[in-house]
Amino acid sequence: MTAKNISSRGRQDKNKKNSTNASSKKPFGANKDKNFRPHPQKLKDFKVKPGAKSTPQKSDEIRLNKYISNSGICSRRDADMYIKTGSATVNGKVITEMGYKVKLGDEVRFDGALISPETKRYVLLNKPKNYITTMDDEKGRKTVMDLMHNAATERIYPVGRLDKNTTGLLLFTNDGEMAKKLTHPKHQVKKLYHVTLDQKLSMSDLNKISENFVLDGKMVFVDNISYIDNKPKNEVGIEIHSGRNRIVRRIFEHFNYKVVKLDRVVFAGLTKKNLSRGIWRHLTQQEINNLKMI
Repeated sequence: MTAKNISSRGRQDKNKKNSTNASSKKPFGANKDKNFRPHPQKLKDFKVKPGAKSTPQKSDEIRLNKYISNSGICSRRDADMYIKTGSATVNGKVITEMGYKVKLGDEVRFDGALISPETKRYVLLNKPKNYITTMDDEKGRKTVMDLMHNAATERIYPVGRLDKNTTGLLLFTNDGEMAKKLTHPKHQVKKLYHVTLDQKLSMSDLNKISENFVLDGKMVFVDNISYIDNKPKNEVGIEIHSGRNRIVRRIFEHFNYKVVKLDRVVFAGLTKKNLSRGIWRHLTQQEINNLKMI
């Protein structure tokens, strides 16, 4: 037999051997012993291959320190310190335990104030005419929320109301404590309106309005009223802190004037400067700080 034949036969034997070994291999995990269990150490050392995806377990619980931190009060480390001193309550119970978890539906308070893990948003809109101040409308009318759908990922809502035909400043937020403070009468939040009447406002009626009067059995307190400089006498500015429904229109109707246009130009120190009709903007940090000082 020649060297060529020996070499050829050797390759055939080798291929036959490899073929036999390949056919004897079984799929991963197919072991004859049904009671086979991998060694615990092997499981411990097992690692997921790079790029492999795992499905995270969803939970409706969150650590209390993270909840407080997400609410914007302080860092997690500082939150732990405050928790130890009893500054946080969950559903009315003081919590001092480190690592305590709360559910997103729990009532969490910090120093007595209700908090939320959402980032607080404060958005100012210069409301146009013909939009109603509501979250939605079953009659299909245009609402202020139609103008705010891209303002924040959080659910924000209007603070107070403006009539459909009233234009001007309207604040939106998800800060419930702030909204409550800005609408509660005891805080006397000032609002300034530019009013256009169907006729000139007499000086005597202007004085009567400024001196306060009874309307529908309740006293009306007007903080300030005056003619607007370089404008006809049917255009006036009126500053009030009352939150009664349609109060500005009702004031002038009481003295037999009809409000043709009503525009809120100042709300809680916020103005319409550089804010066109129908446009919104987020408040600056300084503006937010000013609101918190009210």
